[in-house]
Amino acid sequence: MNKMITATVLALALMSASGQAAMAANATSSTKASTTSKADKIIKSAESYIGKVKYKYGVRDPQHLIFDCSAFTQFIFAKNGVTIPWGSTAQSKAGKAVSSKANLQKGDLVLFSVSKPGHIDHVGIYIGSGKMIHNHPDKGVEITDINSGYWKDRFITGRRV
Repeated sequence: MNKMITATVLALALMSASGQAAMAANATSSTKASTTSKADKIIKSAESYIGKVKYKYGVRDPQHLIFDCSAFTQFIFAKNGVTIPWGSTAQSKAGKAVSSKANLQKGDLVLFSVSKPGHIDHVGIYIGSGKMIHNHPDKGVEITDINSGYWKDRFITGRRV
């Protein structure tokens, strides 16, 4: 009889533990889906401004859709309920560091040095597959490959906000 009670208690304990593990797995999955969903919304927002935004250094004018690169990222994140500072250097301190291109996720800020080596002075939003969307001084909002051409060796860091 004692063996039967022990077996029953053990079985109930195992079922309870596996149920908690399943609940924890579902919570993790749900959080990841929520993050992915937020990133996708940010990217869709940014893409909706291709061909509509003008670039002007040091300007943040949402009424006329004139922004520098960091004002554009700030504007897009704000439209999606995320507050980040203005300025690429300030944005390089927001959220958590992502030091390698290989670890970037959709929705991460990507920061570059375009003037002085090592000095952060350009920012975009990582959209996956080695590409970013950003407000370019000559072209306005565009999607660019960060692993080739001009941007390849200028990446400094990413930030997950």
